[in-house]
Amino acid sequence: VQLQASGGGLVQAGGSLRLTCAASGRTFSTYAIHWFRQAPGKERAFVAGINWSGSGKYYAESVKGRSTISREDAKNTVYLQMNSLKPEDTAVYYCAAPVRPYVSSYRTIGSWGQGTQVTVSS
Repeated sequence: VQLQASGGGLVQAGGSLRLTCAASGRTFSTYAIHWFRQAPGKERAFVAGINWSGSGKYYAESVKGRSTISREDAKNTVYLQMNSLKPEDTAVYYCAAPVRPYVSSYRTIGSWGQGTQVTVSS
């Protein structure tokens, strides 16, 4: 599955953004999709994930309660709604899919999107 992330931008603290991960391929509905982020000078970190059926959603503590992940399989798309943004949310955000279908874990990634920049000003 090939992925493309979009929706990033410059926003003031307290604002919101909706990131979009668009996928190609007829097997999209069988893949979990995860969001990661990488801030300057830091390692890439897991942000949120949704399993292949949409019944399981997972969030890092840093975004829990402020973010919602969802999927729309008819459009081969996963969304990450981010609210109450903070300057520490500034990073390049990537969507990713596991190496195999029906796998929920974010620890074995097979495909990465190209990343979208999110900048939160104070």
